[in-house]
Amino acid sequence: MRIGIDVGGTNTDAVLMDGTTVLAEIKTSTTDNVTGGVVTALRGLSEAAGFTPAEIQAVMIGTTHFTNAIVEGSRLAPTAAIRLGLPATKALPPMVDWPERLKTAIGGRAYLCHGGNEFDGRTISELRPDEIKRAAEEIGAAGVRSVAISSVFSPVSADFELRAAEIVAAALPDVHISLSHQIGRIGLLERENATIVNACLRDLADTIVDAFAEALATVGIRAPLYLSQNDGTLMDVEYTRKYPVATFASGPTNSMRGAALLSGLADCAVVDIGGTTTDVGVLTGGFPREAANEVDFGGVRSNFRMPDVLSIGVGGGSVVREEGVGPDSVGHELTKRALVFGGDTLTATDIAVAAGYADIGDPSLVRHLAPALVTGALDRMARDIGEVVDRIRTSPEPIPVVIVGGGSILVPGSLPGFDRVHRPDHFAVANAIGAAIAQVGGEVDRIFAIGSQDRDQVLDQAKSEAADAAVAAGARPGSVRIVEVDEVPLAYLPGNAVRVRVKAVGELQLGEHI
Repeated sequence: MRIGIDVGGTNTDAVLMDGTTVLAEIKTSTTDNVTGGVVTALRGLSEAAGFTPAEIQAVMIGTTHFTNAIVEGSRLAPTAAIRLGLPATKALPPMVDWPERLKTAIGGRAYLCHGGNEFDGRTISELRPDEIKRAAEEIGAAGVRSVAISSVFSPVSADFELRAAEIVAAALPDVHISLSHQIGRIGLLERENATIVNACLRDLADTIVDAFAEALATVGIRAPLYLSQNDGTLMDVEYTRKYPVATFASGPTNSMRGAALLSGLADCAVVDIGGTTTDVGVLTGGFPREAANEVDFGGVRSNFRMPDVLSIGVGGGSVVREEGVGPDSVGHELTKRALVFGGDTLTATDIAVAAGYADIGDPSLVRHLAPALVTGALDRMARDIGEVVDRIRTSPEPIPVVIVGGGSILVPGSLPGFDRVHRPDHFAVANAIGAAIAQVGGEVDRIFAIGSQDRDQVLDQAKSEAADAAVAAGARPGSVRIVEVDEVPLAYLPGNAVRVRVKAVGELQLGEHI
């Protein structure tokens, strides 16, 4: 049996699963001490299903801790960025497009050094170890605890980043080092940004992972712990310590994967209505469609893999006024502030109860609401959500829509423009189910100069590298399959260059309990 947990801004959801069968589910309010909410959810599952800790093979958690830290600009480690690219790239130094508040929060130290490659691996300039050593001395003297190293076209050739990391590690053995070729894709500034974001979250990652492990120990569970990534796959705790940025947007991804299992649909639009927001994405072959462009987080552009998700401020905790619904929300204070719980704030949940769509709290507390207000708010929410679904689809062909999430009581029928709307069993905890069933993945995304090689040889090489990456991440070797291959010829580059992106996934290799 596995346990899946999803920690959202309003609720913490947990499910106990045996294979693809849901044995128990629970939804609790997210606490300010998020780890406390996880302990509460685990205890609630134990009471509901009566399992023994020894029966649990693995625990999978999706969390918003790291996303929140960047959005809020809090709990970030002092970080320095070293870029290898001189004499090129001087005009746009590291963090050039960052919001000032975030640069200030991490210290904003940046160093430009020689190194880097052209698209085909040719050297821009040779690495100068003395430059790296001087930068390391200044970084150490400033008390910086984390370093992000990026090099021009490092996804093509990572040698300069690896050599620079050795020099920095020798000078500063206790400093965390993040390398851009291990995190982002082609595109220097966006890849560098993703690496700096990852670096400033490394200290927090240690704290969060240890807290989750402590939560499991508190309830006696000794099974391995995994965290959800933003592409619908899993990573173990040691990988999480190194790459916390990979957890960004794992919540919507988990919901989409859970929706695929519950509805039996591999190709559809998924509407996840939570307590604060509604997230809309598209499933292709059972996995979320990835964003084609860079993604903005807290004002920072990055290009690591992310699901293509559109969000609006409509959820169960959204504040309702005569002029509209949301985007502000009472969040995890819903059970204190909503009218049906004796509070003083009119929320979307109150509207659903007044309309008879849900039996939550005390319905008598919302009987005074005018029918026109209730109907108007429901129509507005359905229309807003329908417009987002229409925006995210890429074809005029009819597309089935699966609605999940605890807030889906807000849309009981169809959406404007979409007749095929599904609301499967266990819809309220689809996010936790998605975490519990997640697989392990590996990816390759780089430029190949085909030259005299055979195209099929290049693709086979990329597929092999992606499969090896999945196995290295913890996939069972015989279960790995290729789920996505993108090939883009780059006509503006010599050498018959082509950008190849391959994604492989496999079932989690479960060993003995730790």
